[in-house]
Amino acid sequence: MTVYEILNFNRELLNRLVVIGFRPKDCRYIDLYSEYERMRNDGDKITYIVSVLSDKYKVSERKAYDIIKQFKKDCTIRAV
Repeated sequence: MTVYEILNFNRELLNRLVVIGFRPKDCRYIDLYSEYERMRNDGDKITYIVSVLSDKYKVSERKAYDIIKQFKKDCTIRAV
């Protein structure tokens, strides 16, 4: 399968993701955010969580805060 075929097959989904501001590189941070939610539900403080996750996922604390903020955003999908 070619890149074109994959893009063409997933065109509608990709268009919807673009509309809500999805960036392809965000996929690499899904585990980081899942772990953030787990730690938050366990009662850990955000500052501690960010410190731990930034070390574990090799990102700056600022980047960890940005990822968390981005993933928490509500989104609405408009017809494309």
